[in-house]
Amino acid sequence: MFAGKKVVLFAVPGAFTPLCSGQHLPGYVKLADQFKAKGVDQIVCVSVNDAFVMGAWAKDQQVGDKALLLADGNGDFAKAMGLDLDGSGFGMGTRSQRYALIAENGVVKHLGVEEGRTFEASKAETILAAL
Repeated sequence: MFAGKKVVLFAVPGAFTPLCSGQHLPGYVKLADQFKAKGVDQIVCVSVNDAFVMGAWAKDQQVGDKALLLADGNGDFAKAMGLDLDGSGFGMGTRSQRYALIAENGVVKHLGVEEGRTFEASKAETILAAL
C-alpha cells in the first residue's frame, strides 16, 4: 500500500464518534482533490474498530473513493506505532491516539500527534499545508 506511493494516513479513536464523524474524516473527504493535486496517491483512515463498522462508517460519511478506511480490529497497528490509547475510562478499551502522517515510499516524512483532546496536528488542513 505504501511502496512507491505518497500516502496520507490518519488515525481516529473511533468511527461514529462526534469529532471523528463531525470534523476529522469529513475534512479529508472534502479536501481529497487538493491532496491529489499535491501528489498524494492515497488517503487512509485507520481506527480500532472492525471492518463492518468501518464499512458502515464509510457509507454513512459518503466517502466513496476519496479515502480508504481500514480496521485495526485488535489495535495491533496502533500498538506497533506506539500510538495506542487506553480508552477504558470511556468504556472503549484500547484505541488509537488521534494522529496523521505523510509517508513517501514507506518512509514517514511527517507525523502529527494530538496532545490530549486537541485537534490541530492531525486535521486535514494542517496535513495539506505540511505537503
